[in-house]
Amino acid sequence: MSAELWNSAVNVLDANWSTDHMVPSRRLYPHQWSWDAAFIAIGLAYVNPGRAWRDLRSLFEAQWPDGRVPHIVFDPSVPEGDYFPGPAFWDVPAYAARPARGSTSLVQPPMHAIAAWEVYRRSTSHGAACAQQATEELAWLYPRLVRQQEYLTRRRDAGGGGLASVVHPWESGVDNSPAWDAAMSRVPADLDLLRRFRRRDLEVADAAHRPTDLDYARYVHLVVSYKERGYSDHELAARHDFVVECPGFNSILGAAEVALSKIAKVVGADPSVHQARARAITTAIVDRLWDEQTQTFRARDVRTNTLSPARCVTGLLPLILPGLPSEHVEAILTEARSPRFGLPGETMLPVPSYDRTAPDFDPLRYWRGPVWINVNWLLRRGLARHGFPDEAEELRTSMLRLVHGSGHYEYFHPNTGEGIGAAQFSWTAALTLDLLADKSVRAYAAAG
Repeated sequence: MSAELWNSAVNVLDANWSTDHMVPSRRLYPHQWSWDAAFIAIGLAYVNPGRAWRDLRSLFEAQWPDGRVPHIVFDPSVPEGDYFPGPAFWDVPAYAARPARGSTSLVQPPMHAIAAWEVYRRSTSHGAACAQQATEELAWLYPRLVRQQEYLTRRRDAGGGGLASVVHPWESGVDNSPAWDAAMSRVPADLDLLRRFRRRDLEVADAAHRPTDLDYARYVHLVVSYKERGYSDHELAARHDFVVECPGFNSILGAAEVALSKIAKVVGADPSVHQARARAITTAIVDRLWDEQTQTFRARDVRTNTLSPARCVTGLLPLILPGLPSEHVEAILTEARSPRFGLPGETMLPVPSYDRTAPDFDPLRYWRGPVWINVNWLLRRGLARHGFPDEAEELRTSMLRLVHGSGHYEYFHPNTGEGIGAAQFSWTAALTLDLLADKSVRAYAAAG
């Protein structure tokens, strides 16, 4: 089983490589996506560290002068009509050495420092030449990773409490999560926008699995509004219709500082700066996003200063922070083990993206119920970090069995394990390699 799964994952990554970057999937996502590139690099490093570094470098070559790393870098060889919203819709001016319409203006969770450190660790086992390249790549990436973090912690601290705000659900990576429902209900939804700007995703994906037209009308409105202000982050809370602090996004932001402290030691920089920032972000997450009444982490709407009532998988992700207080670690474990989510010991499947007991839980629609490998990979990382090896092993094993049985899909049905969304999905394949390569998976591999 392990050899078969390994080879199928490698084949997906080979098929999705495009000159100097990886696409998430050929049909549905034909460009380069930001946090996809990070997850992909982590697994790709096992079989082709040169491509893993090239993918990260390609992404950061599109970094904006203000430090933001765009959530999509457009491939100029892909026709405009193959993806919406494409380059012409965003109409980003030329910047640095980038041509006009080369990227979007939004960001995604800053997984990249974590990925760079993991690729470095893998590369050093591939011989002296790979180790030397890895050190050089870290040196090139380090100042750019720092600028990315500074952009998010300074320009995006719209709430003034030390956390980064997302200005669009797409920035969170969990696009149509119920965590945004309350904030999005106040965003204008003009369905005429979808007659002017036609969705392309429904031409290659089942509408029952994708965000609704109402969601998309609001997504388009937010981009149009942001674009009208020159994609400026000035006075976001007063001027923009969606400004939210996400526990998942900010947990990754804090974990990135932990990774940067390790990278700093390799490149001769000061790790203490990053260690202090990681502690500060962890404290801010607890101060601003912890709901004492329900003992969960929740998204905060900066404009109304209220917490979302939805219990989503992003509320479990502060577990990846090494400095999270023990009482909050225990609370996350209680939530993860509960019927709302259910660790594999109870369900035999990885954790779903939303509370299973909620009346609007949807097992098919994107981030409103299905299982995603990347967030479970993060959750498994947190379990291992905080001393829960049995639960971490169960989660990893359940992910591998799910992918082996259903394929390298974008996401999966939370009850049956059926693959949903794009087939041959890159981050699913890449993270499968990482899970298989982990030493503690040997018993599972032998059993297969």
